[in-house]
Formats: sequence, structure tokens, C-alpha cells
Amino acid sequence: MLCLLRIALLATVPGVIAAPANLKRAGAPTVTISQPKATVVGSSGSSSVDSFNGIPFAQAPTGSLRLKPPQAIQTSLGTVQATGTAKSCPQFYFTTDTSDFPVSVIGELANIPLFQTVTNAGEDCLTVSIRRPTGTAAGANLPVLVWIFGGGFELGSTSMYDGTSLVSASMNLGMPIVFVAINYRVGGFGFMPGSEILKDGSANLGLLDQRLALKWVADNIKAFGGDPTKVTIWGESAGSISVFDQMALYDGDHTYNGAPLFRAGIMNSGSIVPADPVDGVKGQAVYDKVVESAGCASSSDTLECLRGLDYTTFLNAANSVPGILSYNSVALSYLPRPDGTVLTDSPEVLATSGKYASVPFIIGDQEDEGTIFALFQANISTTDQIVDYLQRLFFLDASREQLEELVATYPDTTTDGSPFRTSIFNNWYPQYKRIAAILGDLTFTITRRAFLTLAQSVKPDVPFWSYLSSYDYGTPILGTFHGSDILQVFYGILPNYASKSIHSYYLSFVYDLDPNSRATSYMNWPQWSTNQTLMNFFNDHGALLADDFRQDTFEFIAANVASFHI
Repeated sequence: MLCLLRIALLATVPGVIAAPANLKRAGAPTVTISQPKATVVGSSGSSSVDSFNGIPFAQAPTGSLRLKPPQAIQTSLGTVQATGTAKSCPQFYFTTDTSDFPVSVIGELANIPLFQTVTNAGEDCLTVSIRRPTGTAAGANLPVLVWIFGGGFELGSTSMYDGTSLVSASMNLGMPIVFVAINYRVGGFGFMPGSEILKDGSANLGLLDQRLALKWVADNIKAFGGDPTKVTIWGESAGSISVFDQMALYDGDHTYNGAPLFRAGIMNSGSIVPADPVDGVKGQAVYDKVVESAGCASSSDTLECLRGLDYTTFLNAANSVPGILSYNSVALSYLPRPDGTVLTDSPEVLATSGKYASVPFIIGDQEDEGTIFALFQANISTTDQIVDYLQRLFFLDASREQLEELVATYPDTTTDGSPFRTSIFNNWYPQYKRIAAILGDLTFTITRRAFLTLAQSVKPDVPFWSYLSSYDYGTPILGTFHGSDILQVFYGILPNYASKSIHSYYLSFVYDLDPNSRATSYMNWPQWSTNQTLMNFFNDHGALLADDFRQDTFEFIAANVASFHI
């Protein structure tokens, strides 16, 4: 019994052999990698897809490495039994701030050791998971699709995104790929702001985790049958924002050992997010709150104090600030912020100056990006209260007059409210559709158009395509909501026109850097620069759409972007 318990416990530790060799299933796919040296043992299911879960790409960011840039593994891992569930990085479900009762009670319960074990969360979480067609040999040189998950930079893990269905779809379409999902630190573990963090050189750790994982792919994916020269990075929401950030890191330098880490990007809901510096007023307030909650305020070195805390104490302290699942919504406590080195300036400034990698990309939005983020503000019933909300939580640099003018570009919930195109219906509370439209546009839809306008100007020779998804039109209250593409595109739950066509377009792009090259049974998708045209995806068809809706909002935001930093 003790031996079996020991084996069960070891199975939860990445990189440790979970069972004696003679208990391994016969014929399990096995791959030998060299950087770091390891023998990786995976599994094959009935779907003709090989799976490798939780392969470490960095040293455990614990102890003295907590709140530090990720460190490459320098020693041999021996045999990695990559058949279990990859551990999630620590999650920010709900705030633990006691002033937000009863939500804080839920937050505290979510962070107790028992629940963390149940959710398989912990600090030693920097791993990649891989899917490939069964029997793919080293040197097969299949294109590689790297997935960066979303979750507001506060939630998410690779275990939530099994790429098996995508690899199966790629095989059925005659465009087989190797799929890689990367874990990165989120919340206060990965995006802690503050002047102390900046001075320590430890800002934007989640982005650095992603970058180190991409270097691991460059070093090792050939052994799994992938081609390191044909890597496309793809993400949704915070993962989509991360794709642009990876394009913009180090002023657009995406090379490693003299070669590009990726040759293309796909962004589902997210691109540039104008942000104040790591050591700005907002960032410092977050750091100070965490330090106070941790009991480190009197320490002579508050950052070292945070590093010395036990896991649960630090998790509770890091989660003491407002989270995305709250009234604050997308006024995020944790997100990428300019630090002068990794992310040298606010993303829209980098885009304006062309300081991002010149790679082809696809970018688009769900039609109703803001609806799920407007579910928490039912007490807001007037225009003045919307302005108060935006001024207090979102845009400290904007004048009240600017915010009033912004809100005034959404004068009528029947025509300017989200879910869009639903007339008087779906206005859950008096200002719901208005707030949903504003939050969706500011965070995703209109900022996408702003980025594309800049891209067309500063990099006219780089091809890109854009879309709007409307395939969930008619869903009460939510419409085609933010994240609904996870079901429709990532998993392809409904085998309808939308999922089938997008798979064909995306895989053609992964193969040939052109979504039309192998999607021959679907209509031609023109580049956005051709008359600023979007592909509009519906359940049963596609159509071309002029990207000029809510143009008054776009023009106002573009003219005042410096005042709208998160």
C-alpha cells in the first residue's frame, strides 16, 4: 500500500518517473530530446494522436526563483513520464480581500491546499504539452502550431486545452501538424507590477515564460516530428494579446540562435492593450496591496519577504487585489506592462513605431466581446455612473470630458449596444448593452482596428487578414460572446460551416502563410488592406464585411489613445 501511495504521489511531480519501467504500456510513444537531455514517454489514444503532457521547459520557479525570470534546465531530466495531467500554475479565481464579502470567502477556500491539489495547481508548473499524429517520426518536419491560453492573465492552463481534436482535424484535411501548448505564470506569480519588481528585473515574467517555452520548441520540436522553421503562435484573449506581445518583445527581436522563433501569428480576440508602466500608479498600488496583505509591509526588503512566504500565504496575498471575475472586470490588476527592457513601451507605441516582428498574421474578434465582462455591474443605471466607473477603475489619465465623449458614441442601446443587432432585446439591466459594447470595443474590437490601421501604415508589405465571428448570434444576453471560439474553433464542437471553414483557413495559413492556399472549397478571404474588409463567419456561411462599424468610436479612441491606458 505504501509503495502504491508513493507512486501516486510521484505521478503529480513533473519530470519524475511515475511508475517503474515495467508498468509502462507497451508501445508507448517515446522521444529523446537533448536540451535538456530527457527521454519523454507519452501515450497514444484511439484518435490516432500521440500525447505528451507536462514536459518541463524551465526550472521550478519556487523559493529564490519565485518572482524571478524563468531559468532554463541545465541538468538531465532522465525519463519524463508525460502521460498524466499537466500541473496548472497558481490560479486567481476570486479576490481574497475581506472587504469584498462574501466573494473573499470563496477566494480563500479556492486557495487552501486541498482545493489546490484537487485543481492540480502549484508553482512548479512551467511545462509544455504536445500532440502529434501517431507514429510521426523525428525529422518529419510538420508545421508547428503553438497555443498560448487566455484567462485575463489571471487564469488558465494547458490542461484546459487538449489539442487532440485540432491535430485530428489537421489530419482529416490533409494538413497534419504538431501542436504545442505552453504553460506560463499568471496573476501575481507572473505579472506582479511595482517599482521593486522593475528594479529587480523581474517584470512580465509570464511573457518571459512564454519566450523560454518557444526557445524550448526551437531546440526540441524536431525530435517530435515538427519543423522549428515553421512555427505559428496562436492564442485567444490574453493568449492573443500575448501573441502580439511576443511579436513586440525586445522591440520586435524574435530571434534565437540566429533564427526566428516563429514565422506567423494568429490572434483570436486581442492585440494591443495600451498600458501604464510597471512602476506606474496602478502597478504600484497593486504591489503595495499584496505586500500589506502578506504581512511584509514592515520588511526592509518587501520583495524578498514575498519570496520567503509559504505557497498558500503568498497565493492569498497575490489574490487580495480585484480579479477579472468581479465588478472591476477587465480593469485588470495583472497584465503585461512596459518595463523598458522586455516590453520597452506601451504596445500601441511599439506598433506605431513598427517595433514588432514582421510576420504575417490573422486577427479577429467575436461580435459581442464585452457581454460576459458586463455581467457584474448591474448597479450602474445612468450615463454618469458609467463615466464614474470608467474614471475610477480604468483610465486614471482620462479627463471626465473625454470619458463623457467616449460614452456618448454609444447613444442608444438598441443600435449601439451589445449583443449587437438585437434591437430592444437582451438589455439585462438599464446600462448592460452599453457597458458591454464599451468594454468589448476598448479591450478587443476597436483596438484591433487601430492596430490594423497602424500595421497597414508601418509595415505595408506584411500580409494580414482579419475577421468577425457572428456564429452565436441569438444567444440570449451574451450573443457571440468572448471565448465562444474556444468551443467553435479550438474544439470544433459543432461541425458546421464556421468550424470547418476556420480550420481550413487556419491550417492553410500554418502551412503556407496564406489562409486561402488550401481552403479551396471556401470563398476567398482578402487581406484586410484590400478595402479594410473582414471575413464574417456565420454558422452556415461566410460573408465579407466592411470594417467601418462604430467608426465614430474608433476615431475618438485613436485620437485620444494616450489617455486610455489600463
